[in-house]
Amino acid sequence: MDAACEKAKLVGIGALVGAIDCDVHPRAPYTRELMPYFDAHWADTAKHRDILMRELTSFPPNAPLMRRPDWGVKGESGASLETVQAQVLDRWRLKAAILTPVFSGSMMHDPFLGEALCRAHNDWIREAWLQKDERLRASIVVNLGRPEAAAAEIDRVAADRRFVQIIIPVQTEIPIGRAVHKPIFTAAVRHGLPIGLHAGSMFRNPPSQSGFYSTFSEDYAAHISAFTAQVANLISEGVFAEYPELKVVLIESGVSWMPPFMWRFSKDWRGVRNEVPWVDRSPAEMMRDHVRLTTQPFDAPPEAVAKVVQQFGSSDMLLFSSDYPHWNFDGDAVVPDGMPQEQLKKMLVDNVLATYPRLKA
Repeated sequence: MDAACEKAKLVGIGALVGAIDCDVHPRAPYTRELMPYFDAHWADTAKHRDILMRELTSFPPNAPLMRRPDWGVKGESGASLETVQAQVLDRWRLKAAILTPVFSGSMMHDPFLGEALCRAHNDWIREAWLQKDERLRASIVVNLGRPEAAAAEIDRVAADRRFVQIIIPVQTEIPIGRAVHKPIFTAAVRHGLPIGLHAGSMFRNPPSQSGFYSTFSEDYAAHISAFTAQVANLISEGVFAEYPELKVVLIESGVSWMPPFMWRFSKDWRGVRNEVPWVDRSPAEMMRDHVRLTTQPFDAPPEAVAKVVQQFGSSDMLLFSSDYPHWNFDGDAVVPDGMPQEQLKKMLVDNVLATYPRLKA
């Protein structure tokens, strides 16, 4: 057993005291709950276009397999404020938790409808969640159909410093690093907000280069291809070169795929680096500077955890998350067995504060 493995210890619930959870899923609001936040036009449109159906593309109410049976609200896949308080904040005695909505407004083909839904959601979560528990922080949901409008929504919502990141489904219509998205990157840097790429899709394209999968198990296991594609694109399009302060958080992506991807991308880049002169150092170095990963689901067995962490070549990249109310772990074992002690404190607090500067206040 090497030194890294020898230092790895089992992590008890007491280690979570004062930690910050970077991925907690609130339940999606029903359209009726958003009605007070629509202007007159969209309130009328919501009735005439029957956009109640959009609830099927958020966390739908009847999706029990998306959560542990003993967590959340019975019959609902997302969590209520009361369950988050009892089962996350109070149970683990956390300092804070970042809410990461999986919401249909960001997925709408009609960008104007999507923008109205996102605007209403951002106002709803402020009143229904943030104003009821000072330990909660939230993510800004946006629709990418019109990047300038998305940037304006970021500017509007970011005035409330309890919003600490921008959240986007990882499977976007076009690669996220394309120049058309510059207004969003500019707004993110202007307000000191990282961009969270969360597992999920805008449903514009097949999830694989060979078309659609037949089963959920295929889609879930192969989802890392979307994350690798987006990270490669952000580097190759020069986003990190142009925005050196920008951080991108990969949420619910898994972890163990990243070290071999860092190695392979850096190796291949050396042979073709003349086409991307703005990539002035190895992609692995750029990932260590700009990319962060949440720790659930941690897809490595206990005996391999320390070695995977060591292979990152940095202790700055991992951020603690529970992915509540999903069931990626058992009971209170939200931190995988075998996590090295020196990584633990950084992961639970220090890395989170460095990635989300608004949390320092």
